[in-house]
Amino acid sequence: MASKKSTTSAEMFEFPKFDMNKMADSYRELAEKSAAQGKEVYAKAKTAAEDSTKALESTLESAQAGTVELSLKAIEAMRVNSDLSLSHMEAMLGVKSVAQMIELQTGFFRKQAEVMADQAKMMQETARKVAENVSRPVKAVSEKNMAELKSVGEKAMDDFQAA
Repeated sequence: MASKKSTTSAEMFEFPKFDMNKMADSYRELAEKSAAQGKEVYAKAKTAAEDSTKALESTLESAQAGTVELSLKAIEAMRVNSDLSLSHMEAMLGVKSVAQMIELQTGFFRKQAEVMADQAKMMQETARKVAENVSRPVKAVSEKNMAELKSVGEKAMDDFQAA
C-alpha cells in the first residue's frame, strides 16, 4: 500500500523556490529578441525612406517633364489659333458683300470649334498621361512599403504571441 505523505502547515504556506537565474535568462532573451526586431524594423524603415526619396525625385522629374510637355502643347495650340485668326482677318479684308462676310464668319466659327475640340482632347490626353507618369513611382513604392510593414507587423505579432 502506498503511504501518504503528510504535509505540515508550514509546508502548505511555503513559497515555491524562485530561481533568479531563470528569470534573468528569460528577460535577457526577450531583450535580445526585441533588439533584433528593432534593428530589422530600422533597416526596413531606412530602406523604405531611401526608396521613397528616390520615388519622390523621379516624381518631380516626371512632373517637370510633364509640365514642359503640357506647356509646349499649349503654345502649339495658341500658335494654331493665332494663325487661324490672322488668316481669317486677311480673308475678311477682301470681303465684297455682307453675304460673303457671313459665309466667312460661319466657316471661321465652325473651323475654330473643330480645332478647339481637337485641342481639348489632345490636352486632356496629355494631362492624363502626365498624371499617370507622375503618380507611378510613388504608387509603386507605397505599395511595396505597405506590404513590407504589414509583414513586419504580422511577424512581430506572431513572435509576441509565441512568447
